[in-house]
Amino acid sequence: MDASILLIGDEQFRSPLLALIRKTKNPVQMLAEPLEAMPLILAQQPELILVQAKQEQSLDLCERIKAESRLAWIYCIVIEDQVIEDQVIEDQEQSSRSADLELRAIALEAGADAYLYLPRGLAQAARNSQRLLQAQIRVGLRQVQIYRELMQTNDMLSAIALSDPLTSLNNRRAFEWELPRQIQNARSRSVPISLIMLDVDFFKVINDTHGHLTGDQVLKFLAARLRHNLRIYDTPFRYGGEEFVIILNNTDAQEAMRIAARLCQLISEQPFAVDEALDLTVTISAGMATLQPNDDAQGFELLNRADQYLLQAKSQGRNRAVGHKAE
Repeated sequence: MDASILLIGDEQFRSPLLALIRKTKNPVQMLAEPLEAMPLILAQQPELILVQAKQEQSLDLCERIKAESRLAWIYCIVIEDQVIEDQVIEDQEQSSRSADLELRAIALEAGADAYLYLPRGLAQAARNSQRLLQAQIRVGLRQVQIYRELMQTNDMLSAIALSDPLTSLNNRRAFEWELPRQIQNARSRSVPISLIMLDVDFFKVINDTHGHLTGDQVLKFLAARLRHNLRIYDTPFRYGGEEFVIILNNTDAQEAMRIAARLCQLISEQPFAVDEALDLTVTISAGMATLQPNDDAQGFELLNRADQYLLQAKSQGRNRAVGHKAE
């Protein structure tokens, strides 16, 4: 698995571990002290961290990592590397085990995912501990891989939930999430933001005359034409049925009206080639509104005004854009 490992501790701690870690063929970075680690972790987000227990701030580092939602998935292993002489008295060994349990509990409570005792000096104990360390690294890598796969699945499900399957535009749910964010951004930057709401004129007639499959084709063609004729920072959404909404960033009322009128013209002047035997002339009606200082932060009032202007466009004969000139 392609995952990076950060090794934190003094030279005596890092040297024997480095050879073990490199057997995993994962890239390794090293730091002497936990106090130096947080900027690097924030910037590079290593998948595994191995930190020397006796280093000051080692447990604080684990706690800080787990407190950050964007970092909490990082697997932290705290390692106690006590030096042991070749002759170990049994009662000292028992005392060491008791202390080990207490230190392990403290480390896990602080946010470490694992606590390992890695003695140096006792050959057999060192070999067993090294084997345990390698196994724990593999466990950490598996956990990180599971996290990655879950994130990929979540991203895919989020994309599906926010996408309209027919037109491939973002859907109404995506619009209701995005509009408040765009309003907040516009107000923080003191720039205008406008909205166009449009729908296909006499869409029921198209369905009734040519069938719903043809109606679906018309919506696909319309969505494609919107995408190809909007600016890169304008965002179209399928709001529902034959209705679409477009968020126009950094766009005042005058410019928004020009865009809405141009879209009406582009749709009406270029028939949709549904198949070799059918070219349909389609028109749209559009209502345009621009954010006002007293509008709510969620965009309900802005959307409602655009919808009212859309109704006016239809009542005035369709195939046109309507918006309040004073906006």
